[in-house]
Amino acid sequence: MKPRSPTASRCTRFGFCLGVWFSSLLPGSGADALIWHTKENRVEARIESADLPKVLQRIAEATGWQVFLEPGTQYKVSTKFTNLSVGEALRHLLGNLSYALLPQTNAPSKLFVYQNSLQDATQLILPPEAGKRGAKSGKPIPNELVLALKPGAKESIEDLAKRLGAKITGHIDGVNAYRLKFEDEAAAQAARDQLASDTDVAEIDNNYPVENPSRLEGLSLSSGPSFSLKPPAPGDKSRVIVGLIDTAVQPQGTGFADSFLPSLNVAGEPAALGDSPTHGTSMAETVLRGVSLAQQEGNGLNVRILPVDVYGRSPGTTTFDVASGVVAAINAGATVINLSLGGDGESTILHHVIQEGHDKGIIFVGAAGNEPVTSPFYPAAYPEVIAVTAGDKKGNLAPYANRGDFVDVIAPGTSVIYFGNESYLVSGTSASSAYISGLAAGSASGSGKSVSDVEAKIRAGMPLATPKKAASAP
Repeated sequence: MKPRSPTASRCTRFGFCLGVWFSSLLPGSGADALIWHTKENRVEARIESADLPKVLQRIAEATGWQVFLEPGTQYKVSTKFTNLSVGEALRHLLGNLSYALLPQTNAPSKLFVYQNSLQDATQLILPPEAGKRGAKSGKPIPNELVLALKPGAKESIEDLAKRLGAKITGHIDGVNAYRLKFEDEAAAQAARDQLASDTDVAEIDNNYPVENPSRLEGLSLSSGPSFSLKPPAPGDKSRVIVGLIDTAVQPQGTGFADSFLPSLNVAGEPAALGDSPTHGTSMAETVLRGVSLAQQEGNGLNVRILPVDVYGRSPGTTTFDVASGVVAAINAGATVINLSLGGDGESTILHHVIQEGHDKGIIFVGAAGNEPVTSPFYPAAYPEVIAVTAGDKKGNLAPYANRGDFVDVIAPGTSVIYFGNESYLVSGTSASSAYISGLAAGSASGSGKSVSDVEAKIRAGMPLATPKKAASAP
């Protein structure tokens, strides 16, 4: 086993702020126990012999930390001590294994336990009760419903909303879907019960929040190369449009302003754009980086980015707004649609919109999610979407990356963005998705192949993408 590194040891000495008392008998001998006195930051243990994952489960339960273990690590915990500090206790519990504790602001600390390197600690260890609950599911917005009416419905949406005591806050053109807001959760549930037998109603759906996109970090130094795009081929015959469903985009700061079409806003006016790149801007530039990888010598690629802002002035968005953005992109001629966003909620309306677009030959690419779990992350988990997780060309997953069986391919999870003469780093499966969207668009434009052929090639494992088998490995 690799000796514990000095850096890893130092990491365990910072950031302990635990506010509850914990005691739990471990499976096995009735004398085995791990007692975590969190108020005093002291730990005691009486463990004759316990499997390491079981001990880590109890640590996760006691502390609220996210605990990651290098897969395949075999170790029996056998120790006895009283009144040790947390750092000393971890050293006794983990023996010769290496470990590092990463404190986080406004988020649970992360404990990595490994034999070889921190990056190898990718298996999320859940507390015992969390494991029993199984896959997580998204919580809907409690006082909202999404309603789809049948063509030729006898009652207008205005009359129906008035009868239900709801306010119409959104409408998806061409889908006959509406977003309804109620006074509270009870009113929304009562309306759902009334609508269950309404013959004018085609679908009753929840509206789910979509997680905020990952943040960018400014780089003080960067030696990574930028990239260039050859001039596009003349005419629009081979033009491929990438619909970027995201936050607002700042084309002028990227150096590729000619590659952008006018933005569409489906969630109201966009927020004021500052001097640093938005998530949408970083994804747009990453898409173009993916396009540059598909360039062949002497060939220019006629690819354009269509920014579709589904956030507006809000820090978050919803599955309804994402569905509205997808419809807007399709209506504007998008051939490839990038979805570097998502959440745990499975929306029927959003899925129907994606299904209809896919039936028309449109490629959908989605981020698989930035937690090392196997639970579905939507919209990437819909079968019509190419679900992209983060990793390298050898099929090694990033420590944070979702490894569920819905994942289709692996792509780089980091991208250096150049904006306004400054460089920034964006990391996560958002970047992975954007790379593949750009690669797909560039391949469709440069090869003359149909988008269906390009999608099949991506799912089979084109360059920068690894087949599903590698992506789903534990």
